[in-house]
Amino acid sequence: MSIKLKSPVFAGNPIKSKTPKPTDPFSHTQAFETLKNLISDKTHDQDSSLTIKILPLCKGRPLAGSTGDTVTKWHLGWFSFDEFKDVLVGSEVVLSEDMFVYLGYGNGVVYWGIDVSLGEESLVRKFGAKELCFVQLTTLMVATDWSDEDAMGQLAIAGHARAILEWHITSRYCGSCGEKLIPIEAGRRKQCTNESCKKKIYPRIDPVVIMLVIDKENDRALFSKMGRFVPRMWTCLSGFLEPGESLEEAVRRETMEETGIEVGEVVYHSSQPWPAGPSSMPCQLMVGFLAYAISFEINVDKKELEDAEWMSREDVKRSLTFTEYGKAQKTAASKVDQICKGVGKSQNLAADFGVESGELVPMFVPGPFAIAHHLISSWAHQD
Repeated sequence: MSIKLKSPVFAGNPIKSKTPKPTDPFSHTQAFETLKNLISDKTHDQDSSLTIKILPLCKGRPLAGSTGDTVTKWHLGWFSFDEFKDVLVGSEVVLSEDMFVYLGYGNGVVYWGIDVSLGEESLVRKFGAKELCFVQLTTLMVATDWSDEDAMGQLAIAGHARAILEWHITSRYCGSCGEKLIPIEAGRRKQCTNESCKKKIYPRIDPVVIMLVIDKENDRALFSKMGRFVPRMWTCLSGFLEPGESLEEAVRRETMEETGIEVGEVVYHSSQPWPAGPSSMPCQLMVGFLAYAISFEINVDKKELEDAEWMSREDVKRSLTFTEYGKAQKTAASKVDQICKGVGKSQNLAADFGVESGELVPMFVPGPFAIAHHLISSWAHQD
């Protein structure tokens, strides 16, 4: 079965980041002034038409809760300003406007993100009493019903919030002069405090090429696996772009370095933002390609990969047909529900990738939340 999404996971953010006019009350400039007035209790200056929602994150984990329905869907833990201010009472977090990042606006609401890691111990208890918890973005990713447009939008918002807040945490000092950086433009940029420098810093995007390498003549594709993957999972090759290199050159270089396979034609497929990586690189952009091999003998670089193999189209189709991605999604959603109720426990999601007979599939590929899935599916199901 081929699963098609309206937007790649983490893309399709439903809230807008820029208003038509900088003087609009929802713009980052005006909204930030409103936020400063609220923090300083100058409520008489507040625009009464402006509704604020705040999403707390802790160590890169968005606050979330479960709806508790039969599908066990999750939701983000939004707070109004007053609700958020009340929950911080007695915690180690002291509010200042520089802690907030502007996420965007929509339907008369301005959305903000904030890192509350400093008050983790006390806030976990407070949020837990409301059946809310900080959940790893990857867990929310697997738990999201990809057929639910609203849930996909919430995941995109959570990914954006994590990416920008983790960038703030890892970008504290100027790379030119070493002085401290401070947030500007409602947290959308940073600037050096050195008067003789004043360099503006923008969120760093780390491009990654990801490619399905195809042997057209023998109707097969190249798959790899790494030791850190769950058992039986195979996927596409990938790697970071190097300075002075085109995307197509990166595809050819990475394929040669990791498997010894030489690639000729490289065809662009699609892209996907990836805020679910390590905190040191929270703004990755996955750029997907189909690449056509012109040599076929595999020589695996064991420092990079555990193994690499050519897989036939029929074997890949079987994996896509029988792997129970829906079951894994429901298991992850149930895990979120349990965590938020304080009864969560570790779960090996690989155990849920089975076949209808109850047997384990010999291989499976990443689920619809990953661009690798769509690269593989587009090849496997092409006419």
